[in-house]
Amino acid sequence: MYKSAKFWDRIADKYAATPIRNPDAYEATLDQVRALVAPTDTVLELGCGTGSTAVALAPDVSQIIATDVSGAMLEKGRQKAHDQGLSNVQFIQTDAADAPQGPFDVVLAFNLLHLLEDMDGALSDIAARTKPGGVFVSKSFCMPDRRNMIWWFIQLGLPVMQAIGKAPYFAKLSTAELDAAITRAGFTIVETQMAPGKDPRRTVIARRAD
Repeated sequence: MYKSAKFWDRIADKYAATPIRNPDAYEATLDQVRALVAPTDTVLELGCGTGSTAVALAPDVSQIIATDVSGAMLEKGRQKAHDQGLSNVQFIQTDAADAPQGPFDVVLAFNLLHLLEDMDGALSDIAARTKPGGVFVSKSFCMPDRRNMIWWFIQLGLPVMQAIGKAPYFAKLSTAELDAAITRAGFTIVETQMAPGKDPRRTVIARRAD
């Protein structure tokens, strides 16, 4: 956790200032989640970054606990919640293993699973924090099927950036590997969707068994 937190703390200002790459896809994801939640639901978001998603969804649920390993990222989230007068969002610095127990109606992990060295362990922790019948929604980077520019960058450019501290750990997941890991954790996948265009991220909506 410590090593990862240092990386994200260092880039927090730049990350916060970077516009969302595909705002239409991001809003579509938010709408997907809004269709799944109820006003009485409690939500856990893991890897919340600067809190944009938690703040956007807060009006639709009872409570959101948003977690991240980066204290610098969380401070930006707290400021966003304060600026919008939100009282039902709580920001906590932690990883999946030490996150609040819940259990929660909905657990979210956007742009997180592919950054975890122990994804199976994290998914087990997520399942333990999801109510029976509850929903888990993830959006994760998956390796392109074709050897395009993104594929070549991950194979050749990313290791160089990691070696000089400019990129974090990054798992080269296939869509099949991602789905299998989520299923192994005790979830039933009910819907999957690839992002539009050349965006190689996969949204998975799954339910924990009753």
